[in-house]
Formats: sequence, C-alpha cells, structure tokens
Amino acid sequence: MIDTIQTWHEVLRSRNPAGLSTLLAEEVVFHSPVVHTPQFGRAITTRYLAAALQVLANDSFTYVREVIGARDAVLEFEVEVDGIMINGVDLIRWDNSGQIIDFKVLVRPLKAVNLLHQKMAALLASGEQRS
Repeated sequence: MIDTIQTWHEVLRSRNPAGLSTLLAEEVVFHSPVVHTPQFGRAITTRYLAAALQVLANDSFTYVREVIGARDAVLEFEVEVDGIMINGVDLIRWDNSGQIIDFKVLVRPLKAVNLLHQKMAALLASGEQRS
C-alpha cells in the first residue's frame, strides 16, 4: 500500500512528476482553482499537477498545516510567485490502496488565482511542462 501523503511530499520535494504515475488512480478526479469543470483521469491530472509543480514548487513553498485522516487530507500551503503571496489548500482523497482518487486545489487571494491562471494556461498551452 502507498503512503499517500508521504509519496505526495516526495513528488513535491523532487519536483518530478514521474512519481504521479503510481500515486494517481486511473479514475482520479482533479478540481482546479481556475477550471470550471472537474477533470477526469490520470493523464489530464498528471498534466495539471506537472504544470503546478513548475509554477508553485519553488524554494518558498511550504505546507503550514496538515490535517490527515484515514483516507483523506487537507494540506494548507503558502508560496510566493512573482512577488505575490499565495495561500492555498490541497484536498486529497485516496482509495484503500493509497492511490489518489480526488485532488482539489483551492487558492486565495484573487490576484493569486489570476496569476496562477495565467501561468498554468501558458504552460498547458505550450505543452512544455515536464512529465
């Protein structure tokens, strides 16, 4: 069984999305702070999380609070990007094997949401994110 949160922390620390292939369930659902509809499946979730690793996983990124249950967790983070302080929450739910089945990201304030939308859209459109 996968230690879900520990594995997620390793992916984040290494900034290497390769670890997502075993961490994400095939039927994972991803909820972006800037996309209206949920995204379904490992492939699209990997694309979004790989882009997020490039945009957010800098030296200022830190989880400031973690609430972890038997099969879900709330991880609050702070990071500075382009001089803007971003405060956000990762809501993660996993199955019995430890694979993530639902990943939701919430971000504040509005100027942080706008910045993330701009940077993520550019990365996803260019196809330049590491996978």
